[in-house]
Order: sequence, then C-alpha cells, then structure tokens
Amino acid sequence: MKKKLVLMTVLIFGLSVAVMSCVTTQVKPTNTNFIAPKITLESFSVPQYDGYWYISKKTKPTKGGAGDRGAFLPMSFVFKIQNPNPYPINLEEIKYSVVFDKDFVMMTTADQMSNWIPAGMSDEVRVTTMITVRSAMLGLLLANKMELVKRKWEMWGTLEKWWKGVPDGITPVTLTECGFTFTADGVSRTYPFKVKAQ
Repeated sequence: MKKKLVLMTVLIFGLSVAVMSCVTTQVKPTNTNFIAPKITLESFSVPQYDGYWYISKKTKPTKGGAGDRGAFLPMSFVFKIQNPNPYPINLEEIKYSVVFDKDFVMMTTADQMSNWIPAGMSDEVRVTTMITVRSAMLGLLLANKMELVKRKWEMWGTLEKWWKGVPDGITPVTLTECGFTFTADGVSRTYPFKVKAQ
C-alpha cells in the first residue's frame, strides 16, 4: 500500500511539472508568426478651443513681445489596438499626417512611445497634436497653394471655416500616411493606417 502511495505521489508530481512546463512555455516571436495587430480609431476630439484669431506682428500686445501669432487648435486621437499574437508586443511609434477637407495636409508628426500590449489583449493609446492659424497659413501659402487655387478658395476665409468647423464636427479631418511600428523580442513591423476622423 505504501509503495502504491509513493508511486501515485511521484506520478502526480511528474504530471504537474509537465503541465506547468506546457503552460509557462511562451511562443517566441519570429518574422513568420508575427500577426498584424488590429488598429481602430476610437475617438477624435478637440480638448481645448479658444476660438479663431490671428495677430500680426504690427499689432502692439498688451503684454509681451509682438509677433505673427494665431489661435491654437489641439487635436486628440484615441486608438484601440488589439494584439492577436500569443506573446506581448510593444507599440514604439505612431507616424501620421492630419489632413483637412480631404486634400490639405496640415501637419505630419511622429510620436515615440513604449506601450506594451499583452498577448491576446487590447489597449488604448492617445496621441495629441496641435496646429496654429500661423502654421496652417504658411501651409496654405506653400505646400497646399495649388489645391487652394484649384478650389478657388480664399486663404483667410478657409482658415476661419476650418477653425470653426473642426470643433463643431463639420470640417472633414483625415489621418493619412500613418505608420504604426511594433516590436517583439527583436522582431519589428510597421503597418500602414488611414482613417477618416470626422
């Protein structure tokens, strides 16, 4: 009876070790088994709005120095990222361009980060960027001038329309030229993304 008890104890212990080793054995990331994460835009918002205005450097300020300055327009984008891989992945960078009215690139930026997403789980990531009336004006005079002429739009009227239309959800806002870069144990992948924010 004691021999059977000892034998059963040994078998149960051996089986437990085998099961535990199977559970804790992690799949290693490789170039062939890396599955593209699912990326969706969860929300778009203007976290602070102070109206539309522009002050020329010829205007004497109440306080501080004069300069060509315009209203700020911050924009916040929240992405949901689902990791279908059997191992954690790290979101390291998001590159994107903000486009108004389908054709006018307002700015291009890249956000560096380190955001680990566990295996089979999802996470939300927020990126916030900002343009000003001054930077948008320079964009309309340089990179976007041909499109502005083609549409026969006047610069100041267009800027005012955008500044009032984006917070109200009227002006179309699109994210283009996006690239989401993920890494996992030496494996690196960049996935393109394009979405209409509003």
